[in-house]
Amino acid sequence: MRKSAAWAVRGAAALLTVAALAHTLWNGLVEPATALLFGTLITVGELARRDHRAGHRAEGAGHPPAEDRRPAPLASAGALAYALLGQNAGQPTHHGVLQIVAVVVAAALAGTVPHVARGRGPAVGHLARRVLTVTFAAVCFQPLHSSGHVAEHVGAGPYLVLFLLFLLGLTALCDAVLAAALAGAEGGRPYGPLLRDELRAQTGIGSAICATGVVMALGVAVAGPWALPVFSVPLLLTQLSFHRITSIRTTYRQTITSLARATEIAGCTPPGHARRVAALSCAVGRELGLSERELAVLEYAALMHDIGQLSLVDPVPAGATAELPAAEARRIAALGGEVARQTGVPPEVAVVVERQADPYREQPVASRIVRAVNAYDDLLGARPHPGGSLAVLEQLRLGTGQDYQPEVVESLARVLARGGRDRVVPALPG
Repeated sequence: MRKSAAWAVRGAAALLTVAALAHTLWNGLVEPATALLFGTLITVGELARRDHRAGHRAEGAGHPPAEDRRPAPLASAGALAYALLGQNAGQPTHHGVLQIVAVVVAAALAGTVPHVARGRGPAVGHLARRVLTVTFAAVCFQPLHSSGHVAEHVGAGPYLVLFLLFLLGLTALCDAVLAAALAGAEGGRPYGPLLRDELRAQTGIGSAICATGVVMALGVAVAGPWALPVFSVPLLLTQLSFHRITSIRTTYRQTITSLARATEIAGCTPPGHARRVAALSCAVGRELGLSERELAVLEYAALMHDIGQLSLVDPVPAGATAELPAAEARRIAALGGEVARQTGVPPEVAVVVERQADPYREQPVASRIVRAVNAYDDLLGARPHPGGSLAVLEQLRLGTGQDYQPEVVESLARVLARGGRDRVVPALPG
């Protein structure tokens, strides 16, 4: 069902694109100077975009925050402004919905060529969302403007601003719905938490995009198209600031990943154990519907979950803490929490690390996930378990009375059934 929804979104965007380009090529551009200026702005916005997905893939376990999945805010704002453009220097405009879509698509494709050449082009879903959201905004505004209903019922004063903001609010909701549907199809996460994350992201950079789109449309309506570069500068600076913040976040994650490798370098844990536990924990967290903030905490805690072993005089054999006595496992977890606090990670990360060995009813959700996934990787070991993954899962199920939460174990089973941890197990009934 999710795959069908994703194909429906992409198919609708493709049909709109073909119809818009064919219509514009057949009839020619209306007001070509304005179209060229907005197209140039969208192209520049796409050229200035930065694809954060590659960095997250390189790090192995991360899931990019929703605001990082909007890497071209200037292009988005320019596209929305063109969709809501009703006047140009006091004169009514006559470009229609199909021309708007054609200009936006052509400009976006022109701006993505250098990124594609470097192997960092945007996902098809990103372009499909752009087409459908711009079409939605244009369909909501252009027919009302052309028929005179906007001038008659709304006017040209503050009510027009409120009306445009209302339309962009609906457009933002449309974009969030589409983004959640596409992300759910690609990653298999539950739709509800995805939609919540996308709506939350709209209050950040999404609000800046909508506000700038309104300002651009109103500025061009009064001062003409040459006001467009002036109103685009604030969002361009905001985009550059987001790039710097994202670079800092990426460096922070890489630092934690390097710190987590200290246990491997010291011979306390098998190579790749922390990264495997982090990647699989994030997959289980997405399956359980954790928010992006919760997933970030989970990822950091999973990477650092064995850091307490650096304080041990006698290392744990093979670094496997899953079968240690409860008191010893809690002591190592408490040591890990203290070490984590010294690194400057958020306090909730240290809490997850130090409580990972507690009975699951006393743990936060992230600790329950880390404990179950760590036990799975420990029991499976570097070499195949004699009974395979199914035998390890059954061993975890036997511990659901006190050690592991049943919902977490079953979510882990579903993730493994889809191919997680490089070992696929048969899908469970129901």
